[in-house]
Amino acid sequence: MSETLKLSTRDVKGWLERETGSVFVPVHTKAKKLIDEMRRTLENLVDVSKSLTDNSAKEIEKRNMKIYRRARAMNKLARVFYDRMRQMKVPDKVSYDSCEQFIQEAQKTFTVTDVDIRIWFPRISPFFILDRRKFLTVFEKAKELLKELQNFLARDYIKTKTLEETFQLIDDVVGLEGQLAGSKERLTKTEGSRTLVEKEIADAQQKMTELKSAGSVGQLHQTGTEIDSLSVEVKHSLQHLQKPFVKLQALSSHGGGSGLTPEELSKLNRYLDNPFEAFSTEAPGHPLLRQILLKLDRAISEGKLKLKPEKIRKAEQTIESIINSNSLATLHEKCRDAMCRKTQLSASEEVTVTQEKLSKIQTHIDDLSRRKGVVETEELSIRRTCEETSDKIRSNKSKIEKNIFSFMNRTVKVE
Repeated sequence: MSETLKLSTRDVKGWLERETGSVFVPVHTKAKKLIDEMRRTLENLVDVSKSLTDNSAKEIEKRNMKIYRRARAMNKLARVFYDRMRQMKVPDKVSYDSCEQFIQEAQKTFTVTDVDIRIWFPRISPFFILDRRKFLTVFEKAKELLKELQNFLARDYIKTKTLEETFQLIDDVVGLEGQLAGSKERLTKTEGSRTLVEKEIADAQQKMTELKSAGSVGQLHQTGTEIDSLSVEVKHSLQHLQKPFVKLQALSSHGGGSGLTPEELSKLNRYLDNPFEAFSTEAPGHPLLRQILLKLDRAISEGKLKLKPEKIRKAEQTIESIINSNSLATLHEKCRDAMCRKTQLSASEEVTVTQEKLSKIQTHIDDLSRRKGVVETEELSIRRTCEETSDKIRSNKSKIEKNIFSFMNRTVKVE
């Protein structure tokens, strides 16, 4: 087994050209020569078509009734030939595929033109005989050249098709590697931008943390944490009154004789919506809660509230504990104290100024987060492009290696 030859994408084309030049160059040169001849012949076809158009137009202008109708037919047909031949595009870059495509298009054009000649030239006779003969001479030469090109393509050029495709694949890989290098450079810049934005966000968040923990704002934050804890404690202490409160609220709303005053009903609603807020804003001794509980106890005793026995038992125990044992006195004092401190701190000038600073920093963080999102989207897109380009490079390199082996029976590794 032959040793594997390792070549870079920059070197493989030159090596392949040297190894196959004696085979590929003559074939490609011949193909280019035939294409150039075909181009010149088609230009001649355009010229003779134009001549047919001009000469028939002159006869039309003479208004000679003997030739007038045939001259008009000749003029119309010549214009068709002229437009048809001008639309045929001979490939500028000679390759097997471009030649094959041109042959297919030319065959269609020449076939249609042959049909037109068989139908219309006999009808135009015996006029324009020299012009028609000149057109036919050039047209026949074009068909012969097309046949020669077709035979050359099938007999000789086909043998080097794989080689030509390989040269194109090598050019593609070189181009793709350039694109990949550019994409990686963009990716590095984008990653740097993301890192900078992330650092700015972290710095801003650190500054917010410092502001929140210092001075009156720090105290306000601590008080807020304390209130959160007290809120849980209040909710737990009143948990067995939740359902009875709902029933009492419904009884009052439907005029069932709850005995609640408007102020007590309003307070009951607040206890259901926000127990801590309702409890902490009570006067010392929480008189409104006591009045509500007394009327709740009476409604339960009179059987006005539809509750399960277990819920009634637990509600009555809670009511007795609050009214007779004053079980919520300490908790109420803590809640009032915490709410008072929160109100005082919130109204202080220091907190107001700091809150404004925090608001500006948060707005800045939001802007930075949006920028980060845009950068991350761009980074993701570039990474996907890099992956797709890398896949194409690997695939094309594999095809190059297989083509070289099939054409030369040589094992080459493109690196």
